Amino acid sequence: MSSISSRFIAVTPVPAPAASPTYAFTAQLSALYALSQKNNHIFGSPLGPVYSGGRAVYLPRFVFFGPHATDESWRLAFLSGFDRRDLRPGQAVLRLVASLAENSEHGHGLNLTFFPLIDTAGARCDPDSRHLERAHWARSTAPEIDLLEKDARLRGYHGFIRVESTSEEDELVIVRVREPAGLLPSPDVELISSEETEPFPVRFERTAGSDIPDGPLTVADDLPVQPFELTLRIPTAWSDDLYHEAVRVILTRFILRYRAFQAYGQHL
Repeated sequence: MSSISSRFIAVTPVPAPAASPTYAFTAQLSALYALSQKNNHIFGSPLGPVYSGGRAVYLPRFVFFGPHATDESWRLAFLSGFDRRDLRPGQAVLRLVASLAENSEHGHGLNLTFFPLIDTAGARCDPDSRHLERAHWARSTAPEIDLLEKDARLRGYHGFIRVESTSEEDELVIVRVREPAGLLPSPDVELISSEETEPFPVRFERTAGSDIPDGPLTVADDLPVQPFELTLRIPTAWSDDLYHEAVRVILTRFILRYRAFQAYGQHL
């Protein structure tokens, strides 16, 4: 595990005052790496390197193997931290991983990968937003997106879950489901429903087709599995506690629902 610890040093943002969001995120990230060294289901395995300003940095990555997970288990990737100026999505994802470490049965039979801070290079040297959430994965020059694309081709995820913040004006949680052209799930199957989002106010959106402008589905045709994409966007104006709790509750319920899909599929 010493190699993981040494790599963690590479992803640590520039030191900041103890009260800053960067410091809080770094402390939370460090604590989860420490937890992963003694937990049987959570593994800290940074992805990289990404070279920025002549230095090698790594994308923080945690992999969760649920009880009885196998090489054939369904695989999901959780993506957050597209803009290092807003660390709340990544903090919420780190809390979700810690919760799974304590309640591993929630992910029974699943293989889940978490990327809490994608804008790793920007955390060191770019004062402006790089808009990585808008990146077309086949055309982007961002080194982090290149890493994610290669990882997606290798791992063959069945779905991607993005956690982002909304604009200042939004008061509702936005849940968006995207599917690539040609992927026609049963009309009786919903990836997520209002039951998973209660009691939070939510607007649901759904799109499908070949004109998806950003994210992993821009390379869906070249992936070993035709994946879906679920984006959870939390209002920026919400307090940190409410923001983090909404992500934890909704995505935990989503994981439980998806686990049921897998169990049902295995008995078809």
